[in-house]
Amino acid sequence: MDLVADTQSTPFEVKRSEATRKADEIQTSKNQPSAAEPPSRNAANNTDGDHDKQKSSKKDGPTSTTDDHHGSSPGAISDAPSERTALDKLEKTSQTVNGASSIIGDSAVLSTVLSPIKNWLSNPPSSPRELHIDGANQSLRIVKNLIEAGSYQSCAALDDIICLFLEFTSLIIRMKLSGAYSLAVKCLAIARKLLDTSEGAVLNSYGRHWSSLCDLYSQILASTVDPSGRISRESTACLALMLSRVISVLKASISSESPNPVEESLVNIIDHARKSQLLELLCECLIASGSDIISGSTNMVPAACEACKAIWYLAHAVDIVSLGAHNFSFPLASSWRQGHSKLDGKMQEQDSLPDSNSSSLINIFVKSFLASRPMQIAVYHCLHNGLESAIHASLQLIARACLLNLSFCAIMCGPMNSSPEANEIEYGGDGTIVSDMFSLLSLCGSYLNKESKQNSNQKCKLSNPHALVVHCCLALATIAACLKSEGKSSASIILTSSHKKQRSRLSVLAHLSSADDTVKSCLQPHCAAATLALSTLISLENGGQTRSSLCETALALFPRMATLHTLLKLWLSDGSEELCRYNAGLLNLFGLRDGSIGLLETRLKWGGPLAVEQACSVGIPQLLIRLLTDGFSREPSDGKEVLTHRSGLSPLGVAWTLSALSQCLPGGVFREILYKREHLKLLTDMLSDMHLKVLAAWTGLGGGKKGVRELINSVVDILAFPFVAVQSSPNMPSTSASINSGFLLNIGSPGGRIGTENKEMLKTIEHNMPQYFQVLLEVGVPGCILRCLDNLNMEDISRPLAIVAKMVGYRPLALQLLREGLLNPSRVAKLLKGPLAKETLLDFLMIISDLARMSKDFYEPINKAGMVEYLKNFLSNEDPDIRAKACSAIGNMCRHSPYFYG
Repeated sequence: MDLVADTQSTPFEVKRSEATRKADEIQTSKNQPSAAEPPSRNAANNTDGDHDKQKSSKKDGPTSTTDDHHGSSPGAISDAPSERTALDKLEKTSQTVNGASSIIGDSAVLSTVLSPIKNWLSNPPSSPRELHIDGANQSLRIVKNLIEAGSYQSCAALDDIICLFLEFTSLIIRMKLSGAYSLAVKCLAIARKLLDTSEGAVLNSYGRHWSSLCDLYSQILASTVDPSGRISRESTACLALMLSRVISVLKASISSESPNPVEESLVNIIDHARKSQLLELLCECLIASGSDIISGSTNMVPAACEACKAIWYLAHAVDIVSLGAHNFSFPLASSWRQGHSKLDGKMQEQDSLPDSNSSSLINIFVKSFLASRPMQIAVYHCLHNGLESAIHASLQLIARACLLNLSFCAIMCGPMNSSPEANEIEYGGDGTIVSDMFSLLSLCGSYLNKESKQNSNQKCKLSNPHALVVHCCLALATIAACLKSEGKSSASIILTSSHKKQRSRLSVLAHLSSADDTVKSCLQPHCAAATLALSTLISLENGGQTRSSLCETALALFPRMATLHTLLKLWLSDGSEELCRYNAGLLNLFGLRDGSIGLLETRLKWGGPLAVEQACSVGIPQLLIRLLTDGFSREPSDGKEVLTHRSGLSPLGVAWTLSALSQCLPGGVFREILYKREHLKLLTDMLSDMHLKVLAAWTGLGGGKKGVRELINSVVDILAFPFVAVQSSPNMPSTSASINSGFLLNIGSPGGRIGTENKEMLKTIEHNMPQYFQVLLEVGVPGCILRCLDNLNMEDISRPLAIVAKMVGYRPLALQLLREGLLNPSRVAKLLKGPLAKETLLDFLMIISDLARMSKDFYEPINKAGMVEYLKNFLSNEDPDIRAKACSAIGNMCRHSPYFYG
């Protein structure tokens, strides 16, 4: 299998390392928190940490004096000789572990170490000549030695040292002492290391440090001229570090078997960050970084990386606080439980997904991003040149932003180095963010390969390639799904128009989706995410009526039908439910585990009758029904039925499952699905007001108004199957009015092929239509469809109204439609005065015509609906088809009696 994707660009092997190493010269930390999984303290970038360690040993060892006078001015006044002598002795003492421990344990000695900085604060310099840089430098070197000795965490004065360093930095920035900016950089770097501790005393005082740091950050962005970018980088890194530590504690508190109450001070930090202007300041940092990059410098790239991390950590923390210890369910299972559970209101509320406040934060980021080309460049370089932690954060930020804005998705696919006014744009090619994503996936794929693991010559060492694959694939899946929801019908916008690149990129995803060649691997998050990305990308091609060459390529990479059957059974396992709780359950917005259903749906759509036959022979339709009811399980306990808590299908998974069921209907399973009351009731329950309301509020993939539209259309397509089959029959007289009604549903419907491909099945369907009508009436399908019209925008009602047009041709269904308010004057006025598509208007006129043709009993409701005046107006319509349908309706209104003559 070809795993080489976009080999022309290797940002994660060469360019990224060079840019970030320059920025890390001042880094004192040997390890940094991972952005992918902030709670993990072991997910650091190994090579970057080793590099920092080497630099530290060279620059700050006992014999090094290179840094002693860095930044000092020629006219600086020396510190008092006695004080310098004492500091010299203490510096030498601090270079050993025992000496460092003795300094830490003596508060008076520690005070002497910090005295140069305290002198600055008590007697601020009024001119450059009064900068006591040498003494402050020596003080910082000693503290740095204490940190490297490892004994600083037991220091009782740790909290005071952090406050002192932040105050010292604020003084330098406030007084614009540019000659002392190197001291500010070192203070911030050391403060960051001190803040990265598990000591309860420091965590408890995080609120105070956070407030001071936010004020300082505002000063830095407002007044500091920092060509090196080091102050911006270190100050932003402090914010990111604190937020990541808060996330660690929050996740630990909700992931334990008995969740502990979250420290109030940490929640206050999140509230302060959310309600303050911090996010806007971080966006300003990105804009400044992008402007610097455009000018030809890369000094601000590290600051941009830290800003992306801080923005993501903030949004992530808000999500965790919102989610808390709630049980999680997707909209379908959640709405079912709310409708059927006898628990009190509070318990029902806990069962559904709580609202998240992070969307408003992401929206601020998106608006700023769309309005600023420099900010777009900065985010691109975070992904292209950033450290692993910055790449993690950027990918997660991109995925969430794409959920909220289609224009953001388009920018991800467009080249960053082209002019916005350029006429010819190559989407998905080199220089685009999606291209970098595939390069990263290719790198991770080779890194995870068993043979590559033994390769000691890897240019890039990754600490957590699995998490990189997860977030990269989720970002790609989100881009593809959002483009599809807006009517895009080609995957080339992401995969490029190059057949070679298309195959290469699809091969990478296919390889990652089954990394260890075992079916159970699909329960690993990175395999599930790769499967989801592959499914959503190919679903972009499903809008057409012919199979593209890209689909041919993809189908060759898909699992066999028997394997897909096994995957669906595995989906129902407890291991699959565990996948819903991965990363605190916050990846459920993307339907992480439902990609295998998308693969099945595509194989059924493009595999022809043979694929449908294979699916039905192994019982896939029955498994699909089980998937739809998975979140509704009841299990006996002490002789009583109790609800089991399973999360059910995601909205995206529901749409794919319904589409797959629709494709299976010609295989004969229509009898089991459409003629059984319980299964038809399942379909109508999906269209309940409660479910549609929860689905409309869902901010993840498959939700919102577009998700409601797709769900209703999918159910309608299944319900329409017998109507389409019968009306497409060669025996149907061409003079029948019903043959033309709801024609939109005939296009691409599996039922349209029954008349020519399986005449015996057609006879069965025709013979059982009365039974089907009876089940439709018992379940209340006509009224359910009419209520769906109220949950849709006018431009989205075409398919539901089309099935109404088909049902109204049969008297029992027509009577129930009228009883449910089909011709309610307000409904008719809303339809005919709204911006209806031509096909939808023709269907409604056909409804009136069929009712009038069927019986004079329908004349009165037609008249009360005010149809006479509407039809008069349609007679003068410029469209001949509309005039013809209006004439047909008027003719039938005069067919049975002179009711309308008066």
